[in-house]
Amino acid sequence: MDEEVEAAMPSLRGRRLTAALAFVAGTGFTLFGYDQGVMSALLSANQFEKVFPQTVANGVDDANHATLQSFVVAIYEIGCLIGALSNLWIGDKLGRRKTIFLGGAIMIVGAILQASSFGYAQFVVARIVTGFGNGLNTSTVPSYHAECSPAAKRGSFIMIEGSLITFGIMISYVSDSAFYWAKGSSAQWRVPIALQILLAIVMVGGIAFLPESPRWLAKHGHNAEALAVISALEDKPYTSESVQQTFHGIRETIAVETGGGKPLRSSLREVFTNGRSQNFHRTCLGVVNQCFQQISGINIITYYATLLFERLGLGDVDSRIIAAANGTEYFFASLIAIFIIDRVGRRPLMLFGAIGQTITMVLLAILGSIDNSATQIVSAVLLFVFNSFFAVGWLGMTWLYPAEIVGLQIRAPANAFSTASNWIFNFMVVMVTGPAFNNISWRTYIVFASLNAFIVPVVYFFFPETAGRSLEDMDVIFAIAYNEGVSPVGVSFRKDLPPAGSPEADAILGVDTRGGEQVSETREEKEKE
Repeated sequence: MDEEVEAAMPSLRGRRLTAALAFVAGTGFTLFGYDQGVMSALLSANQFEKVFPQTVANGVDDANHATLQSFVVAIYEIGCLIGALSNLWIGDKLGRRKTIFLGGAIMIVGAILQASSFGYAQFVVARIVTGFGNGLNTSTVPSYHAECSPAAKRGSFIMIEGSLITFGIMISYVSDSAFYWAKGSSAQWRVPIALQILLAIVMVGGIAFLPESPRWLAKHGHNAEALAVISALEDKPYTSESVQQTFHGIRETIAVETGGGKPLRSSLREVFTNGRSQNFHRTCLGVVNQCFQQISGINIITYYATLLFERLGLGDVDSRIIAAANGTEYFFASLIAIFIIDRVGRRPLMLFGAIGQTITMVLLAILGSIDNSATQIVSAVLLFVFNSFFAVGWLGMTWLYPAEIVGLQIRAPANAFSTASNWIFNFMVVMVTGPAFNNISWRTYIVFASLNAFIVPVVYFFFPETAGRSLEDMDVIFAIAYNEGVSPVGVSFRKDLPPAGSPEADAILGVDTRGGEQVSETREEKEKE
């Protein structure tokens, strides 16, 4: 065993390994943000309109152009949805690293196809291909990073990814503005789209030098490699107590979920079980969490920032400058969550964000109904305010929380479902935004104000706190809630919970440790639906 662990030891350790993981995961989310924001200013760029006249929605041309404009933006989300759902079958088979590599490679192909498009149909297909790769990445990167992060810092690490989404959006707005002046060349829109290839190459190249997730390794029987990676992440000998307890906690979880031997059912089928593991309950929390991010209305601004500012009376140049400023402020606001997420917790930030977003949408609706030069200025400011509330409360949260709340056995398919939820509702919001503003104008904000208000009580009553808990501790929390017939929300705030890997946790989970092997004693309870 000693020789196997030493042979599998990663070349990077401790802070260097943690930094490398954060860099590669962060590059993946910068790429995600860039691809989300890059279309914002291109929709009204003269060279883009020349190649794709179907997207010109000025109220004079064909009435269907607003729908076609929304469609070419929103179809990207369908590609992302397909990619996320593909992870139901390939995520656990390939592992986290190979899936990320595949997703990045597909995004490179998609970006090349987009940048070389000469027709609406080709551009739509290219958007789907790019989205497919991004769907694979966004349903894998958060799990990979969470599984390689310590409980005390996991929240801030994943929040960095959220901030890098906004960093990607910011640089996409800046690149759009910079190339806006190339009005006589199709480079005006082709170059901003092609620049994402650089980010994808960095991600694909970087992931090749990182270790696989220790949770995935242990789940697939590569125990020596898993122990080596845990040792490298904690920068301690693999024989140390903390490394052994982490490893024991992971194997304990696997024992509960597999009955100590071969899995009794596939990871996908496990998603729909309850019992002590509460898999279906936990999957639903992740799905709803991702849904809430999108129905907040954030992508009204992300995808249509330039058009929104033009609707408020700003000219072509000014609207692009303000959109770039909006993206910059969005990025800096997102940094706040990095420093407070592990101190304040997940629930307070979600509630803070949702309440602030509701108030902002109400004010936008009121000011939109008045519609004069003064209210237009205030409305422009409120778009910045909305971004700030969202950046603190919901931006990175929905990539952190679904990865934390589910168990190891179902993490890949559960995150595929939750990420698919993100893309379904993302598509819905982006698709209806253009027609909604054309038909009901400022009343669109009332719809999103209502949806944000709905988020508040759901989070308060149904979302357990995960701050400060290891991924395996969440199994203990849901097992206690099941055993006692109470809500996991209340259990998550208890201070006396035994840590995963301890004899007390074994008893709660129905696991008996004999001779170093974990055996499930009450599998039939897990089978209860």
